[in-house]
Amino acid sequence: MKPFVAIDVETANNQPSSICAIGAVKVVDGIIVDRFYELVKPEPEYYFRYFTEQIHGIGYDDTAECDTFDRVWHRLAMMAGDLPFVAHNKSFDERCLRAAHKTYRMDFPDRPFFCTMMKARRTIPRTVCPSFSLPNICEFFGIPFSNHHNALADAEACAKVAMVLFADD
Repeated sequence: MKPFVAIDVETANNQPSSICAIGAVKVVDGIIVDRFYELVKPEPEYYFRYFTEQIHGIGYDDTAECDTFDRVWHRLAMMAGDLPFVAHNKSFDERCLRAAHKTYRMDFPDRPFFCTMMKARRTIPRTVCPSFSLPNICEFFGIPFSNHHNALADAEACAKVAMVLFADD
């Protein structure tokens, strides 16, 4: 299996650039070799929507003293190198990452970005797996998973799912 970085973001509200947490897991030779997690101060001073706070448990007080996305991304990029990204429902994570890069006038990294949800939909018949949510896919493969919507827990679960789904790629 080729090395990759599974990545997940959580947002403060419905603005894609309002990333308030980012988690990443680096996989080399089918083994998790590094983990990254940081809370992020969303800018400009984004509000935290009650609905999203209830989902991931992160609020304004949690991120008020944290670094902004540009600084956090620099540290994550050092860990990720030029490896491809993998996310579960990459359309959400990639859209948020692109929006945050645009907000900070940063170039989005040119690398492959794969989706475990799309791969699962093409691989697993809906008759045996009625939902392709991350918790359901983990359950289908027998991958222990808890703390859904914690960016690191989701990134690690995504990495483990990717190791199964992309094993032959």
